Amino acid sequence: MRASIVARRTPLIKFLGKRVFPAADHSPRVHSQDPHGSLPSSFVQYRLNAQQHGPLSASSSAGSRRITGSIAPAPGEFFSRNDLPPRYRYAPLDELEMEAVNSGGAF
Repeated sequence: MRASIVARRTPLIKFLGKRVFPAADHSPRVHSQDPHGSLPSSFVQYRLNAQQHGPLSASSSAGSRRITGSIAPAPGEFFSRNDLPPRYRYAPLDELEMEAVNSGGAF
């Protein structure tokens, strides 16, 4: 009896066909937001011009650092919320709010 129940069972999910994955193009290309508009010819060339919190390349003397670009924000950009006008800063907390935060909301 059990074999006849198993044989009549049909799944509720109907698959449309064999899985077909489209071919992906993995060739390197420039990102749409890239300011340079071109790919570096090699990783070494990229490292020579890369800058993150200062230049990545080591200078010849230990005491001097080569500055490749300014780290000052562009006009209209700010690094800290405290540099913004007062209406965009965090509102200061009063004593009651600080007590609620420190107690975990329990009174």
